[in-house]
Amino acid sequence: DGFYLEPTVFADVTDDMTIAKEEIFGPVMSVLTFKTEEEAIARANATEFGLSAGVFTRDLTRGHRVIGQMEAGSCFINSYNDAPVEAPFGGMKASGVGRENSKEAIHHYSQVKSVYVRMGDVEAPF
Repeated sequence: DGFYLEPTVFADVTDDMTIAKEEIFGPVMSVLTFKTEEEAIARANATEFGLSAGVFTRDLTRGHRVIGQMEAGSCFINSYNDAPVEAPFGGMKASGVGRENSKEAIHHYSQVKSVYVRMGDVEAPF
């Protein structure tokens, strides 16, 4: 009943694999293991990309602490990629420049120009 890609989960992923180093667009999840919070943050930030980051945890204080250190433009705690259209969306590093959605997109795609007009007679030597 339509064309779609089934969700795919890659397990036992290591840092040297392409799926761990590059952005994948689609219903794909790569599972990597880690021993410490610091290790997970360092490895996530070691990539040249920074579009999105997500943390799933019961401890919201920990979630905010981890997300606060992630080099990503859009961050999620206990969800993923479900930001409202009113919220800015965009990445850091090689994941693009600027933001989509919200008034931030207007700023990104606009060039401000100031035009000053004095009404009435003006004394000018030319």
